[in-house]
Amino acid sequence: MAEDDIYTQDGTITISKKPANKKKTGNWKACYFILGNECSERLAYYGMSTNLVNYLRERFNQGNATAANNVTTWSGTCYITPLIGAFLADSYLGRYWTISSFSIVYVIGMILLTLSASAPGLKPSCDANGCHPTSAQTATCFIALYLIALGTGGIKPCVSAFGADQFDDSDEKEKIKKSSFFNWFYFSINIGALVASSVLVWIQMNVGWGWGFGVPAVAMVIAIIFFFGGSRLYRLQIPGGSPLTRICQVIVAALRKIGLQVPNDKSLLHETIDLESVIKGSRKLDHTNRFKCLDKAAVETESDHTKDLSNPWRLCTVTQVEELKSVISLLPVWASLIAFATVYGQMSTMFVLQGNTMDQRIGPHFKIPSASLTIFDTLSVIFWAPVYDRFIVPFASKYTGHKQGFTQLQRMGIGLVISTIAMVVAGILEVYRLGIVRKNNYYDVETIPLSIFWQVPQYFLVGCAEVFTNIGSLEFFYGQAPDAMRSLGMALSLTTNALGNYISTLLVIIVTKVTTRHGKLGWIPDNLNRGHLDYFYWLLTVLSFLNFLVYLWVAKRYRYKKVAGNAH
Repeated sequence: MAEDDIYTQDGTITISKKPANKKKTGNWKACYFILGNECSERLAYYGMSTNLVNYLRERFNQGNATAANNVTTWSGTCYITPLIGAFLADSYLGRYWTISSFSIVYVIGMILLTLSASAPGLKPSCDANGCHPTSAQTATCFIALYLIALGTGGIKPCVSAFGADQFDDSDEKEKIKKSSFFNWFYFSINIGALVASSVLVWIQMNVGWGWGFGVPAVAMVIAIIFFFGGSRLYRLQIPGGSPLTRICQVIVAALRKIGLQVPNDKSLLHETIDLESVIKGSRKLDHTNRFKCLDKAAVETESDHTKDLSNPWRLCTVTQVEELKSVISLLPVWASLIAFATVYGQMSTMFVLQGNTMDQRIGPHFKIPSASLTIFDTLSVIFWAPVYDRFIVPFASKYTGHKQGFTQLQRMGIGLVISTIAMVVAGILEVYRLGIVRKNNYYDVETIPLSIFWQVPQYFLVGCAEVFTNIGSLEFFYGQAPDAMRSLGMALSLTTNALGNYISTLLVIIVTKVTTRHGKLGWIPDNLNRGHLDYFYWLLTVLSFLNFLVYLWVAKRYRYKKVAGNAH
């Protein structure tokens, strides 16, 4: 049997640093452990974070605004720290060891948070007049939270990329399975989120915060057991050294040779003779004609070689130059996905405020909190992820001729359209709601006789859009990022969530400032019955549509990465 049929061709190795055997490592047998890890970790994360604002209000006497700001600041940190984890994974530790080490930090944070909610001396004392936290107890709680934020920063950008590493890109059969992996990966996230937002929130509100945080802590321990359980089956990508250093080297080398002419024959540009790239864990990349000014970094001159060795600050390989070109090409796609994250952010803000004004009763004795309707977003993802994988892909591939049904860019574009429709549906509901208010003079009524379950379609549509856009972006940023920068690519996709939330906040500030001039109530007053939340939804609809047009322009001009010697 040929060696190509025995070992992977993407440079992956085993935990014992031997070449990865195709039969004995990777594929779904390794991914089951990774999916179990992700499901348990997300259950731990959402179980702890979903109701965190209420915990800070009850136990630490924080007002609504203070508690909300503390939660959003912490949540934002959870989406910034992946840049740290990604850098360490790509540069020095590799994804396996980054996940392993940051998971330990994560568990320590979870245990400390549980102790701060249950252990005498660490938990605030409470009586009929409320709770009385000391500064030390408050500090303990926030140290625990930010240890968790650091821990999740090493896991978020690495787990999905590590799962994709289990499929060899140079093997066409395994490459198809990789696309399926991202669907099931996102499915496992939402299974964890579903249990967290239902069972664990109930435990916190009815049993106690000690149990409410203790169960997520146990879930995180189970996540680690899952992860280490598959160690002998994993394929590991070799870390390629600092990607930031390589990027700087290309820029410096190109600037030094700014006056040189790039030869018409691109084979004259500098590249190693070896089959392997000079960058550890990276395959060679074919030369492309985009950003030609950067090619100057690979133009050889007589002074570039001293003692038969080239200085990377003066002369870079074609693969190193193409690495930077790939990153630059990703940025417009990345920027055009921020609008989707802005729409997604409405589920925890405007959708909830809209739901607060509607009839939340289920039967004579039970009321569903408006925030709990996010469960329909989760259920939508759980429904659409397998449907997409099992039915939409085979059906679409008959017409598109593409083995994954759609290209990654097409898939994300479909999601952007669905998210725009979700805003239209939310706007129509608000127009109808305000119509009832005006018709019956319900301006000062707390809740109007319109069931909150009319919001279900907008939540369901956002969940459907997630399956197309978020899963598509996971696959896209993993596949199109240079081999030695894949964790950084995943971290980049995660930052759209943080920026989407920031833009949503900025929009609300601007809209409020503009629409409250001359003593007017504005679009989003405290009493929404006297406002125009529908106008805000129409604004987001227009911005989403304009963003989609920009996305089409960007996607049409995008050229997928080509690995040297691989036409795929």
